[in-house]
Amino acid sequence: MRLRSAALFTVAAALTAAAVTPAAAATGAPAAVATWDVDLGAGEASGVEVTDGSARLDQASAFVAPLDQGGLAEGGQGVPTGLLTLPAQMLPARTDRVDSTVVGDVPAGSTASVDVRGLRANGNWTEWIPSSPGAGTATTTLPEATSQVQARLVLTGGGTAVPSVRTVSLTARPASTLTESTPDTDGAALNYRVFATREGLAGGTTANGHVIADRDHFVALPSRRALSPNGKSDYSVKVCAGNGKCAFAPVWDVGPWNTKDDYWNPSAQRQSWNDLPQGTPQAQAAYKDNYNGGKDQYDRKVANPAGIDLGDGVFWDDLGLKDNSYVTVSYLWTGDVRLSKIVGNDPVDVLAAPDTAAAVVGVAAEGAAVPVECTLTAGGSSWLQIGFGQFVLAAAVPQAGQVQTCAATPTTAATPQATATSAAPTAATAPSTTAPSTTKPTAKAPTPSAG
Repeated sequence: MRLRSAALFTVAAALTAAAVTPAAAATGAPAAVATWDVDLGAGEASGVEVTDGSARLDQASAFVAPLDQGGLAEGGQGVPTGLLTLPAQMLPARTDRVDSTVVGDVPAGSTASVDVRGLRANGNWTEWIPSSPGAGTATTTLPEATSQVQARLVLTGGGTAVPSVRTVSLTARPASTLTESTPDTDGAALNYRVFATREGLAGGTTANGHVIADRDHFVALPSRRALSPNGKSDYSVKVCAGNGKCAFAPVWDVGPWNTKDDYWNPSAQRQSWNDLPQGTPQAQAAYKDNYNGGKDQYDRKVANPAGIDLGDGVFWDDLGLKDNSYVTVSYLWTGDVRLSKIVGNDPVDVLAAPDTAAAVVGVAAEGAAVPVECTLTAGGSSWLQIGFGQFVLAAAVPQAGQVQTCAATPTTAATPQATATSAAPTAATAPSTTAPSTTKPTAKAPTPSAG
């Protein structure tokens, strides 16, 4: 009992000391663009309870993930993980580095940390970047300079080790000259051919707090870096099956198999498994090449090469899939085209031409975000082009804002192809066992679902 009390005191003292570090001139840190305390009560919680201004992990509704601290050990035990998405903050000047301090009670066996993201010049958000511990504070370095940032409190714990946070303080530092301009890209969203499994689990709760409905329209990716807040579509994908059908859907869950595998990112930026080629999910490498002894981050034998989970509505209704199979996935937030949300209570048909009688070539889920390339008028209606040979009525995307006029109107839809850098196999020969869910609120590693 004495040792536990001492540990609690040490952590609390260190956190409290860190709270004044950013303001101290003696640190030698660049001058602050802005410093502010976040209103925890205004945050959006998933697996976190906020009472009397303090945020506490709620193990009953948390999802399971391994700890960020200490690296990714083989056979790492998963722990309940809660997220509190905090209000976005406009800044008086651009930043590319945000320091964070967390004050509260963090007993041994639990953690309290901060993810940060920034609004890109094209109106899309960067991915969530976990903070890195430093001398007296934690720091997040963003991939490009921004004037608007958002933080997310991440709490983990298990058993009696339950963290409680009273204050989150953030300090934005001036942008360096290396990130003052937008990164040089070719403008296209990354896309890779990966194995897709059906998530199922109707009635369960996803990592962002969404309650899964029957035949639901969302996807899961194995990293919280691209997890949209509940009801939002900041991170959306386009999934195209071999039958030519495509679906746009938001990322609302974490999985399959792993929870720290942002495989679509360059190897140097990848949170884990940095020795794998970009576009290769760890589960695929484990299943096909016996990577990591054929096991995932929980030391389980990988039964299929899944890199994405599809909600039942996307799997059955939108794509018409009968079994788990390879699909081409476009990670839309990585492109330079601004994403705009589909508004309404039902999925929207994506047509091959700006004509209500045109062939249906895809479906955009309600709540998904689509890349609006240009606008045109045809048949007395306003249309938006969201890809080659892919059109939706403009009324379905009322928040698209000012969009350039289409220079020409393609009349045929192209069959989606994976990028040349994709290392995925060319045939869907893997067994159909559905990948495990990562949303069970238990300290044990998630078990394979029956779907």
